[in-house]
Amino acid sequence: MIILTKLNDQEFTINADLIETMEQTPDTVIVMTTGNKYVVRETPEEVIQKIIEFKRKIHIK
Repeated sequence: MIILTKLNDQEFTINADLIETMEQTPDTVIVMTTGNKYVVRETPEEVIQKIIEFKRKIHIK
């Protein structure tokens, strides 16, 4: 799970494993495998970095 920010500055948690696509239009739009869409303040690069950090964290034992 990663923490992202909606356009109204409200933080929320999203399951990174369910992200299907991301595009910048100019806001970042994330489409989930469930069909849900989220518009966030983070850039696609920032979202990818958060996913990488999360994956590293859960695989370190």
